[in-house]
Amino acid sequence: MTVWHDNDTFWVDTASFMFSPSRWEQTPAEVDHMLELLKLSPGDAVLDLPCGPGRHSLELARRGFKVTGVDRTSQYLVWARQKADAEALGVEWVEADMRSFRRPGAYSAIVNLLTSFGYFEDQADDCRVAEHFFAGLQPGGQLLMEMMGKECLARIFRERDWHQADDGTLWLEERKLSPDWGWVDVHWISIRDSQRREHRFGHRLYAATELVALLREVGFDPVTVFGSLEGEPYDHNAKRLVLLARKPEGEM
Repeated sequence: MTVWHDNDTFWVDTASFMFSPSRWEQTPAEVDHMLELLKLSPGDAVLDLPCGPGRHSLELARRGFKVTGVDRTSQYLVWARQKADAEALGVEWVEADMRSFRRPGAYSAIVNLLTSFGYFEDQADDCRVAEHFFAGLQPGGQLLMEMMGKECLARIFRERDWHQADDGTLWLEERKLSPDWGWVDVHWISIRDSQRREHRFGHRLYAATELVALLREVGFDPVTVFGSLEGEPYDHNAKRLVLLARKPEGEM
């Protein structure tokens, strides 16, 4: 049986919810904040992994960066290429799994956004991805990660919730936590007109200290924690878990 993160149907069916028009509208502001943290210069090489349908990859390319967008979902890359071609943006699109994509010393920065880490039941796969991130950076390069941290979820957790998307689809969500708060299983039901679809998935939950320890273990130093892309503190008011991790100078 195909696991959820390797199921194209899951990613295509949920794309309108995860990448809604309102989320696309937020992208320029998000990139503004990302660049404030990363301190990049136009022309720097940036890896967006996974890139989804290219929200951040396209915006970074508009600002003069040399961008590689990597995702395992072919349809996302079709949509991304169409948008890039329409604007004559020279983004490199690569279809690959984050557990296997590795380009040593190729990038000034790597971005991993929208809780796109911790998909895999075997935590060794998370470590492998982190090692690929470290290897892919030039000495002094930086990794920027943004996700729902365990502490943030604990403050706002609801077992059941619902949301009406921009296109009118009603999304019902049910969440179940593992006893040690290390994993969350999620059940989504979408209802629009007479169509009802269901999807189940899960991912690992990381506290700030846990993810900092993982990144340091693979070689990053320092690792700085924020509570939003705006650089706010990771405290009891934090919106998201954001980490900025540097590959030390002299590391290959």
